[in-house]
Amino acid sequence: MALINLTFNSLNTSLQVGDTAWYVETSNNTANTEDVVKIGEVKEINNNTIVVDSISSTLADIDGFFIMFSKNNKANLGDIKGYYAEVKLVNESTEKAEVFSLGSEISQSSK
Repeated sequence: MALINLTFNSLNTSLQVGDTAWYVETSNNTANTEDVVKIGEVKEINNNTIVVDSISSTLADIDGFFIMFSKNNKANLGDIKGYYAEVKLVNESTEKAEVFSLGSEISQSSK
């Protein structure tokens, strides 16, 4: 495995360390989804540069490639996580209204 730096004009704000980076070659703004190739795990994010633990060190120039990422299902799947939640319910109607039930699934994210 080799650490490689990939620099972009801007990054998607939901990109996180631990996500998996992928690429596909494009031609005429189209890409064949069968040719998607795994780059590797994102290890570091600095401004508009990501450091990826790449399977191959041959990816040097990303021009002409569509770069995407996927999330780790174990960390980004399931209930709302955290210690504190606040809910504000607003009724814009002038008529009386009642809330019969309100529920949520929240799991503590760390302990």
